[in-house]
Amino acid sequence: MGTEPQDSDDLRLFHTGEHACGYWPERVARDLVLDPRDPRLRQWYPHALGWGFRRSGDIVYRPHCAGCRACVAVRIPVDRFVPDRSQRRCLARNAGVEMRVLPTQRTPEQLSLYRRYLAARHAGGGMDGHGATEFDQFLIGSWSEGRFLELREASTHGPGKLLAVAVTDVTEAALSAVYTFYDPDLADRGLGTLAILRQLEWARRERRRHLYLGYWIQGHAKMDYKRRFRPLEAFDGRDWHDLPLA
Repeated sequence: MGTEPQDSDDLRLFHTGEHACGYWPERVARDLVLDPRDPRLRQWYPHALGWGFRRSGDIVYRPHCAGCRACVAVRIPVDRFVPDRSQRRCLARNAGVEMRVLPTQRTPEQLSLYRRYLAARHAGGGMDGHGATEFDQFLIGSWSEGRFLELREASTHGPGKLLAVAVTDVTEAALSAVYTFYDPDLADRGLGTLAILRQLEWARRERRRHLYLGYWIQGHAKMDYKRRFRPLEAFDGRDWHDLPLA
C-alpha cells in the first residue's frame, strides 16, 4: 500500500460519544475516528482502509461499539472475483448502459438524482433533507481523492439519461465504494449491483487489488447483498480472511 507517513507513533485516534445506530434502531453506536485535523489524513487513508476504516466526508472512522461487533469491514479481491449467474444477468440486462468516470464536481443533475433517491429510500431518516451543502460534505469532502462513476443510458445525441452515480475513492492499490445513489423508479434494473460490477471492471482495468465495500452486517436486509460478491474478504480486527459461504 506504499510507504506509511512519518511520525506514525503520534497518529491520534478518538472515540465518539454514543449515538443512535444507523442500522439497528434499538441499539446505540460508537466509532473510532482518526484525528480529522491531522494534515496527513490523505496519506493515512489507504492504510486505514486496510485496518477496516472507511470515509464519510472528511471523517475516517470504524465502528467500535460496546458489546457489538456486527459491522464487519469487507472487500472484494479484484483478480479473484467471478460474477455469478444473477450478476451476469444484471450485466446483460444493462448492456446498453454507458459508464463514465468523472472528477468529484457536483452537477445539478447529480444533486437532483441524489435527492430523489434519498426521498424514496431514506424518507424520515434525516438524510432526505440533504441539499448541495450536505452533498458536498458527505460525498466529496475536502481532501479525498475520489471520482464519480456515472451510469447513463446510451445515447447518440449527447449524454443519455443519468441512472446512477457511484462515489468512489481511489488509492494506489484499491478503490473504495463510498456511496451509490440511483434512479428509484428503476429498482428492477439492479443498478446498485451494476455499479459494483462496473467498479470492479474499473479496478481490474487499472490493476488495483481490492474494491472496499464498507461494512457487512449479517442478517441486515440492506447490507446482506454484499455477500453475493464472491470471494468476499472480511476484516477480523487483525487480518483479512475469506468470508465463509454460509
